[in-house]
Amino acid sequence: MTSIRACLLTASLAAAGLAQAQTAPSTPAPATKADDSSLTWKGITLYGIVDVGIQYDTHSAPFSDYFPATSGSLIQKNDYDSPTGLTSNNLSQSRIGLSGNEPIGGDWAAVFRFETFFNPSSGNISDALKSVALNNGKALTAQTVGVDSSVAGQLFSGAAYAGFSSPTYGSFTFGRNVTLLADGIAKYDPMGAAQAFSIIGYSGTAAGGGDTEDRRLDQSLKYYGKYDWLHLGALYQFSGASGSMNTGFQFELGAEYAGFSIDGYYMKKYDAISVGSLSAAQVATLQAGSCTAAPPATPQCWSIYNSLAATVSDNQTYSVMVLYAIPGSTVKVSGGYERVTFDNPNNPLPPGTETIGGYVLAFTNNTAYVNQKVLEVYWAGVKWGLTPALDMTAAYYGYSQNAFATGASAGCSTTANAGCSGTETGLSLLFDYRLSKRFDVYAGTFYTEVQDGLANGYINRTNIATTAGLRFKF
Repeated sequence: MTSIRACLLTASLAAAGLAQAQTAPSTPAPATKADDSSLTWKGITLYGIVDVGIQYDTHSAPFSDYFPATSGSLIQKNDYDSPTGLTSNNLSQSRIGLSGNEPIGGDWAAVFRFETFFNPSSGNISDALKSVALNNGKALTAQTVGVDSSVAGQLFSGAAYAGFSSPTYGSFTFGRNVTLLADGIAKYDPMGAAQAFSIIGYSGTAAGGGDTEDRRLDQSLKYYGKYDWLHLGALYQFSGASGSMNTGFQFELGAEYAGFSIDGYYMKKYDAISVGSLSAAQVATLQAGSCTAAPPATPQCWSIYNSLAATVSDNQTYSVMVLYAIPGSTVKVSGGYERVTFDNPNNPLPPGTETIGGYVLAFTNNTAYVNQKVLEVYWAGVKWGLTPALDMTAAYYGYSQNAFATGASAGCSTTANAGCSGTETGLSLLFDYRLSKRFDVYAGTFYTEVQDGLANGYINRTNIATTAGLRFKF
């Protein structure tokens, strides 16, 4: 079995990849003649990105070998250190992948895509949930960076789908798809969802409709089409069982004209999952007994290295995003607004539920939102081509949540409770210089700050992440 898994992994790394974040829409392009310099043979293309840099953070936990963004460039609860080190995937998620496009009649083509994500700073397959699990039972000041994501060590964590594509009628893909919202973030975030310079790039909250694990959806059917100036999209996630548990759907409607583009989105997700590390008490509970049963059936059977705590909710999202390329110039301005509501799930998830990457939810909270939580996300920025080879991008990001705490904390606006009203702010500046078609170097800085309820339990409330790096694309 070990040799079979090794062969599969070797094959995937010889041929897979697209980004956690997240830097380009995943909708397959119609069949076109391959670029002379592309690695295409009989309609099958090998492609990839390697992105690595060095970063200094005024406040971050020590860097992770597994979390896709490596560092705490976005301020986190456990940011007790001021580290400097190599970071992966600052502008784009490093990946290696295979895509296929085979004409089958008329203007229709059969398409597929398989993508593997990795961290060049460590050589590991990207696995955000492992970064969280490695902090199980540890005090904040003993932790490394650990953040939830849709990238959880899967062999094909970026995308894994097959389907059909037509420039006339659009594309239909089946499997693990990047969501329409995530495609929108990649297009309308001025930073292109760069993990080292964008709140909505580092965190998949907006792209996942409230929870980052839903930035990509397994067992999904996705449609996207462009009809002259009109954009249309739809996505449905199946649960593999009857009922609404763990299902979801999205819709997109938009338009383009004379350099102006606008898209509106709606998403509903049942049993959205947000994971966190186990507390010391929870670890003690798992270690309190012994397990001889197979397969594991009790909490004592679950390994602390594969177990996580989770908050479960039913989420609803509305979003509008806009972009304007100023005619006769090299300037693009873009921005967006998103409103997400969180409610207790109609179908609570029991302890022992498995989430993406094969991780076990050993402790589940299905009652976190007695009062509805409302999160508003907004951003704006400009990208300016200073020269044909040099781009400058500046952006602003914000989160705002209502006061949804109960009891004595109802209506609060302090750091005393995570359910108090609160805000998060981000400002970033980036310079990106293309040395060649496939190779660029970049440098920039990213400031983030949390206040009130969104700062509950934080050791520090601000971080400045300054990063320089290089990226090679093929």
